[in-house]
Amino acid sequence: MIITDDEILQRLRAGDKKALTILYDSHWKPLFASSYLLLKDRELCEEIMQDVFIDLWNRRSDLQIKISFKSYLYACVRYKVFAEFRKDKPERIELYDDINARFQYATPETRMIHEELEHHINLIVESLPEKCQLVFKLSRNELLSHKEIAEQLGISTKTVENHITNALRVLRDSLGNVLSVEVILHFIMNR
Repeated sequence: MIITDDEILQRLRAGDKKALTILYDSHWKPLFASSYLLLKDRELCEEIMQDVFIDLWNRRSDLQIKISFKSYLYACVRYKVFAEFRKDKPERIELYDDINARFQYATPETRMIHEELEHHINLIVESLPEKCQLVFKLSRNELLSHKEIAEQLGISTKTVENHITNALRVLRDSLGNVLSVEVILHFIMNR
């Protein structure tokens, strides 16, 4: 019997532990493999897997997942891997340089998941109001400062900040609570 992501989500929200087990059994191997390719630390990767699924369970009643569970879980793991790289560990510094490319293309499945998440982010950005979308793209794609955007569009820097804040809120709401602004920005800025 095939269970859809929506059915799993509904079962999770209802407190069904079997739904969590189904997700875990279906996704932990490729997620573990992706993190291990980057971190090369079995124990740490096992902790990351455990944290991701515990977080998912703890937030089950608030989950608002509008992408596949594969993409959602992949992004959660990716965030935790990035958190490890941000820690003050000199042996990991040289690994950070190519992390986006290596994570994105670690396996065919992770590449597909990354592309799905990126596509969903693009759809969300394209659905923003025109001015908000323009400000957000100038900030993230053109890497213009708030002041440069304000001057180019003839608006105040406060208005620019408001548009960017609104865009990030829409992205965060659409992609789910576990995905941080940092992860969203990383996807956007590393295309």
